This record gives sequence, structure tokens and C-alpha cells, in this order.
Amino acid sequence: MGLRPDRATIVYCNKIREAYKDINIVIGGIEASLRRFAHYDYWSDKVRKSMLIDSTADLLIYGMGEKQIVAVAESLKNGVDAKYITYVRGTCYVTESLQDVQDYVEIPSYKEVCTNKRKYAEASKIEYEEQDSVRGHIIVQKHGNKYLVQNKPEAPLNREELDEVYGLTYMKNFHPIYEGKGGIAAIEEVKFSTVSSRGCFGDCKFCAITFHQGRVVQSRSKKSILHEVEEITQLPDFKGYIHDVGGPTANFRKPACSKQLAFGACKGKECLSPNVCENMDVDHGEYLDLLRAIRKVPKVKKAFVRSGLRYDYIMADKDDTFFKELVEHHVSGKLKVAPEHVSKDVLKYMGKPAGETYDKFVAKFEKLTKKIGKKQYIIPYLMSSHPGSTLNCAIELAEYLRDINYQPEQVQDFYPTPGTLATTMYYTGLDPMTMKEVYVPKTKHEKAMQRALLQFKNPKYYTLVYEALTQGGRIDLIGNGPKCLIRNKSHANNNSDGKSSIKLGNNKKNARKVNKDKSVNEKNKFQSGKKKNVRTKHKNKGRL
Repeated sequence: MGLRPDRATIVYCNKIREAYKDINIVIGGIEASLRRFAHYDYWSDKVRKSMLIDSTADLLIYGMGEKQIVAVAESLKNGVDAKYITYVRGTCYVTESLQDVQDYVEIPSYKEVCTNKRKYAEASKIEYEEQDSVRGHIIVQKHGNKYLVQNKPEAPLNREELDEVYGLTYMKNFHPIYEGKGGIAAIEEVKFSTVSSRGCFGDCKFCAITFHQGRVVQSRSKKSILHEVEEITQLPDFKGYIHDVGGPTANFRKPACSKQLAFGACKGKECLSPNVCENMDVDHGEYLDLLRAIRKVPKVKKAFVRSGLRYDYIMADKDDTFFKELVEHHVSGKLKVAPEHVSKDVLKYMGKPAGETYDKFVAKFEKLTKKIGKKQYIIPYLMSSHPGSTLNCAIELAEYLRDINYQPEQVQDFYPTPGTLATTMYYTGLDPMTMKEVYVPKTKHEKAMQRALLQFKNPKYYTLVYEALTQGGRIDLIGNGPKCLIRNKSHANNNSDGKSSIKLGNNKKNARKVNKDKSVNEKNKFQSGKKKNVRTKHKNKGRL
């Protein structure tokens, strides 16, 4: 993809070693960070070693890395070889002996997690639970005759430190090497957006933010963000619109509760799932104050919130002021949220709130939108084939889409990525937190059926949907009744023109129907209640 090779970190390190055999190599960033332990690799469908070992680098920095890179640079400046920098928090190194390593937790070895899926799940749980800068321990994992050592996580940046990082001069543009290739389309979203926070206590099981940025939310000051917004307004191609004011979760601006900074994020307990914790400090006041200030900046016509919002956090706020002003001032026609599914069984493994919470949010959004006389819609992110999703769970979601009269244009099929508990479930078939078995749709055909069910109105998926309903014992959903998802095969065959799974004939009546359906999609009308709209492509900062 683009100009970057697959497994880029390994490729670059190998090339460096070829040219400069004894040079210090320090790796970091999202690829190295999420692959710092032995991990399941979807590309090769096997467990790979730590990226630090595979790359032959000397040191690995995990997480966002600002403090670590400064500490490492100072050590290198003082003449310390990278392989001897074993004392910096937020880093991993390799050693042949644990003699000098104190107060550590050893997880199953690379060999064990390769051959025993239960051991893999056990390792994954410990890795997850120890990623806390307050209560986390050093983690050790044996690789052959050596040990991978992960030092304790670095403490999150405080507000002053975060302001300093974002106060540096950034180009806000792609490298000139891409000019001749048409540039990078996503730059538009980045260029006219501002990051207000990092970290997330939402803790979705398919998301790697926890493993990379942690569960403790950190945020920039209003002064810092306003300064950046003012700089954005001076860009020659600025048209008056701030595309996003957010982060991993836009409406998280502070730690979940006062205990997190002193004692760390709770072990064995989540902030929002299955219900909002009673100790949660639900408050949108600071974020609302920030958005109000941005609206007053000269040249700013609108400031949108496009990185995801946690709707359960909004619904838990007893003060509706933020919700009202969000609807009135900060929605660009479509508000993107991520219910992901409706099945309780699936939502449990996703770490998402119950479907009833989403329904209440939609109803309130529509009420507020109607009150101000605007036409605005909710775009829900939906995911198929997540661990825990049986064929009947997918059918349940399809029925929900039928009931709200919504047909998504795009569906996210679950894709296992390193650093997530959902990937552990996918590979092992076990929930690492309970060690209980989880159903996992793995075959390409079943994944295709589950995905097709979310777009059951699309003629090209007729055969897959028919097979899914038959296999799931739901032939009651095949026919001409008002609750049916698709018509029976005889009707489909009678209307076939031989070019796809289910085709519509050439008569004018059917042609008008096709054009009508197509026009509905093209108008981007989404159904959240009684209004239709369509999920569109969008370069989004976070998936909640």
C-alpha cells in the first residue's frame, strides 16, 4: 500500500543492519508498540515473535513515547549503547538473564503461546491487566534462550506536557514525495482538525487504543487548542470549517474518576461496560466550554465533532446542555456513533453498552433535531463476525435493520489486529478474561454470510442471505410477508436477468423500482426511527 513495504519495521531494520552492522536501532510507533509481545498475525495466520526480536532492533518504545524518546536520546548522548538502556519506563528490551530484573510477572513463553491457545489467552490477559502506569508490573516473556522484558508503562503526560508536544511546529501536510501520486486524501481531515485528548476508558475489545495509549484520558488546555485553531484559520485553503475537535473518544476530556490518577485504572472492572460505573465522573462541562470558545474564533464558521462519541456517556450525563449544543452547532448533517451490534451476546464480548441505550440516544437526538428544525441523521458503525457472533446473532441484527428501515452502504467485517482482546478471542476461541469458550465465525463463507445479512436488501447478496436464513433455521424471514428479509427463490428467479445472484427484470415497473431504491441511497438519507440516510465513507480518527 503506497510506498511502504509490508512489515515495514522489520524491512527497514534489516536494511539498516546490512549497511551499518553495529549501529543502535530503536523502534517505536503503532506497529512496534502493538506487536511488542508474541502475537497472533492475521496475514500469516500464526503466532509471531515480538517485533523487537524479529526486527533485530536494540530497544522498543511502546505507547505514545514522548518521554521515552527523550530519555533514550539522553542516554545515547552520554555514550550508553541502546541494548544497555534497560531502565526507561515504556520500553522493551531483550536480555539473556533475569538476574537484574526485579518485581516482574512472567507470562507464557513464545513457544507455549505458539502451541497452546489457552496459554496464549492467559498471556493476553496479563498483558492487558498490567498496562497501567500506577499499578502495572514489569512483564517478562521468554523467546528461545532470551527474554523479552517490558518495563512498566510510562506515566501519561500531564496537561502542560501535552500542550508542549502539540505546541511544536508541524507541517500539517504529507511528504512531497506523494505529490506526483495525487497526494493523500486523508490529509484534509487531519489538516483542519485538532486533537483535544488521548487515551480512552471506553475499552472496546476490538480496539487497540488501550494497549497503545492507555485507559487514563489526558487532554490539552483550552488555550493550546484555541491557539492551534487560530493557526488553522490562517491556512490559505481554510474554508471556515474545523473538521473535528476530538480524539480516540471526542467527549472524554478527563479521567473516568478521581481514583484513576492515584490508584490507576481498576483491575478486573471496566468504566462503562456492562453499565456505567457508579464512581464515574460524568461531566461534559469542560468540553462544552472548549467548543463554545472555538465557535467564537474569527473565520470559524462551524466546528464539527466527527471522531466518535460515546453515546452511553452522553446519556449518563444528567445535564442535557452538551447534547443540545452538540445537535445545534457541531453536527455536519450526520453524527457518527458506534453501536456496532444489537445482540446482547455480541455486545458483551465487544465491551459495548446494551442496544436499549443506543435506541434511547437515537430517540433523544431526533427529538432535539426536530426541535431546532434541522435535518440531521445518525450514522451507526456496524460490525459483522465479531467473536461471539453466531449466525443467529447476525440475523438478529438484520431484523433490527429491517425494523428501523436502514440499509447500510458499508459494513465493517471484524479483522483481528495485534494488541486487542478480541483478536485473542478470534485466535484462541476463549475469552481471556474468563477463560470460557467463545464462538468465533472464522470461515470465509460464514463471515461472508454474516456480512451479507447486514445488507440483505442488496440483490447481489441474495444467495448468501438465503443460505444464512436457511442454515439459521429462520425460513420464516423468506417470503412476501412484511417481516421477511428477502423474497422466496421462485420470485427471485422470475425476476432474474442472469447477471447477479438476484436480478431485476427489464420491464419498466422493475426499472422504476431500481431507480427509486438507487435514488434513496444517493440522497444519503439514513433511517434512525423513520428517516433514512446512508453510511458514507469518512476518514475517522477513532472507532469507539
